[in-house]
Amino acid sequence: MVSKELSNLSSETDLRRADSLAREIFSDVANKWALLIIEALGERTLRFSELRVEVEGISHKMLTQNLRMLERNGLAERKVHPTVPPRVEYTLTEPGQALRATVDLICGWTHEYFSHIEAARRRFGT
Repeated sequence: MVSKELSNLSSETDLRRADSLAREIFSDVANKWALLIIEALGERTLRFSELRVEVEGISHKMLTQNLRMLERNGLAERKVHPTVPPRVEYTLTEPGQALRATVDLICGWTHEYFSHIEAARRRFGT
């Protein structure tokens, strides 16, 4: 079904093409940090420091890069409050919230098949 849908797409929207914008967007959002940030922001608006706590293990640099990417792709909004020091908050846009629904499905899949994958890894020796 997906292949049939993809055959009718323009070159810019075809994920199979290495030079397509769709592939670039997919690559941007299909990384662990972006998915975890989207999941964290799905609940509420958060400040940068709150996001670092929510997304355990992310470095300052990776959080900054991923937030900029999410903004560039219109998935998150950054609001700067005119205080000293400036207070910066991030929230998901409507397309970001729509993507979060997919992220929630991935999280659910992870929980559902966790035991199966864990057992397979033990058999594989990792």
